[in-house]
Amino acid sequence: MIDISVIIPLFNEDESLPELHDWIVRVMDEHRYSYEIILVDDGSKDRSWEVIKSLNAKNPHVKGIKFRRNYGKSAALNVGFHECSGEVVITMDADLQDSPDEIPVLYKRIKEEGLDLVSGWKKKRYDPISKTIPSKFFNWATRKVSGINNLHDFNCGLKSYRKEVVKSIEVYGEMHRYIPVIARWAGFSKIEEQVVQHRARKYGTTKFGWERFVNGFLDLLSIYFVGKFGKRPMHFFGPLGSLMFLIGSIITLWLIVEKLVLLYVGDVPREIVDQPLFYLSLVMIILGVQFFLAGFLGEMMARNAHDRNHYQIETKL
Repeated sequence: MIDISVIIPLFNEDESLPELHDWIVRVMDEHRYSYEIILVDDGSKDRSWEVIKSLNAKNPHVKGIKFRRNYGKSAALNVGFHECSGEVVITMDADLQDSPDEIPVLYKRIKEEGLDLVSGWKKKRYDPISKTIPSKFFNWATRKVSGINNLHDFNCGLKSYRKEVVKSIEVYGEMHRYIPVIARWAGFSKIEEQVVQHRARKYGTTKFGWERFVNGFLDLLSIYFVGKFGKRPMHFFGPLGSLMFLIGSIITLWLIVEKLVLLYVGDVPREIVDQPLFYLSLVMIILGVQFFLAGFLGEMMARNAHDRNHYQIETKL
């Protein structure tokens, strides 16, 4: 049984890979861990794959996976999770901003404290303010939405996992930012954080731009909705549809009663279709019906999904 699997997704990081490999090996040898290093090349255009092949040739603990094109960090992590076999799984970035010296403490916290996931917290960062301020906002929003209030940095690439966690979750799109949230929704609640060192980038440039913040917000909403209402979408769309239909119906009834009262007392009422409230009520009724239909369609899809009765089972006797 392998003690540690180190999964490293990478894109155009040929300069940093040899140094990172040697650093990880030195740490593993010092602590006498059995290990594997899984390098997932996310469609690099430089010499990254050639470097991976040379590392594999001299170190049988190194495994390489190469994508035909760039799919993103989430895809690379998901494939790495599928391929790994260590009791504890550690992920880190390939740019040398994550320190392999953190591996022993991350490993011990999983093994000795019985945690499911330990997320790194780069308390002191060497990123520009254009990255740190949006990052603080999204971490705050994620804490509020997910209920995981003890994490400061959800997006830190340096994390450690119990093997059962990575084998039970699926990461896709750009969901790697919210792996602790995905693990929490899958039933793994023993999630803590560890202050880790953040190093200045030594080689190359960052691969992420401003669009990651927009995508991150949309992904957060997706995770929240799927995690809470994925198996019961009518519980989300039903109340909204009911509320809108009820408001539209009350407004319509009010307009009708008002006109009848005015006719009764001899006044000349305005035509209902000349009143803005009529169109508001019409829109509300239509939206209510549409939300109901969306809920019914969602229920039909959920009931016919292949994993509709797939639940996380912790143990059996």
